[in-house]
Amino acid sequence: MALFNFGKKKDEEKKTPALTCSCGCSAGEADGITSDCCPEIKEGEICCIKVLGTGCKSCHEQYENAKQAVKDMGLSIEVESITDMQKVMEYGVMSMPALVVNEKAVAMGKVLKAADVVALLHKLGF
Repeated sequence: MALFNFGKKKDEEKKTPALTCSCGCSAGEADGITSDCCPEIKEGEICCIKVLGTGCKSCHEQYENAKQAVKDMGLSIEVESITDMQKVMEYGVMSMPALVVNEKAVAMGKVLKAADVVALLHKLGF
């Protein structure tokens, strides 16, 4: 009775692939970025920022706003845009655009202005 995965054993379930941060190391979805993952990144520093979306106008606007926020904060990290739905689903995000900081979704379902992104990053301790 495999209809809708009923009767399927837990060990047969497909495992979610590990996520990677911009430094290329592997970070588990639940674990996020740790000092073990990115030894050169100190606590309170940003390893990577990603904007997840479908490539629509709102997602592109969020990407541009995130880039502006990084520039306003004087950070030297690159903001990545991810439109591959397979990769987006690995983050467990159902509303887009979504903002991911250090492999953790921190905002989803609305376009944040650059000042709002800066405020959110400060609120998160960055």
